[in-house]
Amino acid sequence: MASDHGGRMARTVVPATFTAARGLGNRHIQTLLPRLLPLPALERDIEILNLPDGDFVELAWVRPAPLADDAPLFILFHGLEGSFDSPYARELLNMASRLGWRALLMHYRGCGQAPNRLPRAYHSGDTADAYWLIGQLAQRYPRAIKVAAGVSLGGNMLAKLVAEQGGDGLDLAGAIVVSAPLDLAASADALNRGFARVYQRHLLKALRSKIAAKMASGPLPIDLAAHQLERLDSFWAYDNQVTAPLHGFASASDYYRRASAGRLLGDIELPTLILHADDDPFMPGDLFSRLPMASDAVRIEVARQGGHVGFIETRNGRLNPWLADRVGRQLADWTSIPTPIRAAASRS
Repeated sequence: MASDHGGRMARTVVPATFTAARGLGNRHIQTLLPRLLPLPALERDIEILNLPDGDFVELAWVRPAPLADDAPLFILFHGLEGSFDSPYARELLNMASRLGWRALLMHYRGCGQAPNRLPRAYHSGDTADAYWLIGQLAQRYPRAIKVAAGVSLGGNMLAKLVAEQGGDGLDLAGAIVVSAPLDLAASADALNRGFARVYQRHLLKALRSKIAAKMASGPLPIDLAAHQLERLDSFWAYDNQVTAPLHGFASASDYYRRASAGRLLGDIELPTLILHADDDPFMPGDLFSRLPMASDAVRIEVARQGGHVGFIETRNGRLNPWLADRVGRQLADWTSIPTPIRAAASRS
């Protein structure tokens, strides 16, 4: 891509094929439009996956599932306060299921139908639960090709996980990262400006509600009263007072620095596709110029428009979720690579 994304990333950033639906290219329209479109109806089976520390996560398996044990497996990690019912989750899971994949979504702690057991919750750099899940799936389906996708917060988490584990540390053929806040401090700044503060307010309301319920049911390792919690009106404030102390960070700055996956892009050995929009209101427009060069295993596709996890195009006169189509093409590409070649690629 041209140098307007910064010379350090020039070899790995290419234009995405996405073109916004005519008249609907505004970043906020693209961000909000998926919530206004009809979603595919999906049946699911719920599984409670117990974790080594005594907590649990809730898995949503799309039904019906393929009968063959070696059917490819699509694992989706949602965004901040997302769930099986998030528009992007429905579209991506439906797409994978229609292509013959066994599809599931992992709800983070407290994001399923019941609150989690421990005082802690989840955060953008919390890779342990995803790592445990992928390990369990490797034991259940040892012959299945597996691809993981992460959206927004889940994308940052997944990119950090694959960077930490190297090319053969996970039973994955590839990873797909969508609209990820790879520089968490810069994203917190972006969400505290202009209209983006509407998104910040919506997300913080949900986060504060969950923490308030936990505070009412028992003591938490945070020095905060209920009335003080309600005054936390930015991610900087919330992460400094809640996320950081609850998860072992010294401050919001410490959390953002240690949890951001952007600094690790050069360490990724697993084939990884990153999809992003230049006009994403959750992030600065020069995101990739702030980050180090990605490794050769990473392909970054950036659209001029698309908003945050929007990417709504027009196809045959109808609004269409480009994101699901693009991810579907990538799944097809990875399943068509013979296993020995795919394994060698992940180690190269």
